[in-house]
Amino acid sequence: MKVTALAPAMGAEVTNVDLSAAHDDELIAELRAVWLEYQMIVIRGQNITPAQQLAFASAIGEPDIYPFLTGLDGFPMITEVLKKENEKVNFGGIWHSDTTYQKCPPMATLLYAKELPPLGGDTLFASQYDAYDQLSDSLRSVLDGLWAVNAAGKKRVASTRSERLKDSGSGVDPDALVGIHPVVRTHPETGRKALFVNAAHTVAFDGWSEEESRGLLDYLFTHQISPEFQCRLRWQVGDVAFWDNRCVQHYPLNDYHGYRRLLHRITLKGNVPV
Repeated sequence: MKVTALAPAMGAEVTNVDLSAAHDDELIAELRAVWLEYQMIVIRGQNITPAQQLAFASAIGEPDIYPFLTGLDGFPMITEVLKKENEKVNFGGIWHSDTTYQKCPPMATLLYAKELPPLGGDTLFASQYDAYDQLSDSLRSVLDGLWAVNAAGKKRVASTRSERLKDSGSGVDPDALVGIHPVVRTHPETGRKALFVNAAHTVAFDGWSEEESRGLLDYLFTHQISPEFQCRLRWQVGDVAFWDNRCVQHYPLNDYHGYRRLLHRITLKGNVPV
């Protein structure tokens, strides 16, 4: 296994690994250690079936069902991240951490690249460890005591699901999903602190009005995606990428109109943030 860093802040490329083969405990432990260190890793050059993708995900954690979309036939925990040639909106096209409106947001997200445009369609990632560490001591002391309300129905992110809900929606009401989490969470495996608000889902600080919250949240939303916290993943067909939702935000770029882009997605169950 060869590991190559993608950027100073986070992210790594992994080669010389075959995910279609049986996964021994030693390999999984090694991959997990690299993932915890780099926060997002992409394993290049894979050719795997849905069953093999699910088997690998199950070796890393416990797969979960995405609330808003039905999964593949026979594989309800694998959903399609799809933009068709005639569509203008891409799924999840805003900086976010996945499904923070749930009581237990996912530990990780795993994507397998099936079809890609000839150019574009990259994904940006941002380390929320660095975002927290680069705040002033005074602001960190304020944020350490705050909780935030996260909603599934926030207008801007809800609009990015619209096309997929038409053809594979599960019927779940987004207004019924609200999660209240600490603004700063402590990673259960590394012990490091990370910012845990995001522009897609966070609507207010708990106990504050949306108007009272807006100024500080807008500052945090801008700060936490600073370029020096980021890495950029230039996808290749056959890539399997997975990232730590507890300390990473991501943003799929929507710069490939007229082309089809398809990835298979699995989320892994997480714990209640603390």
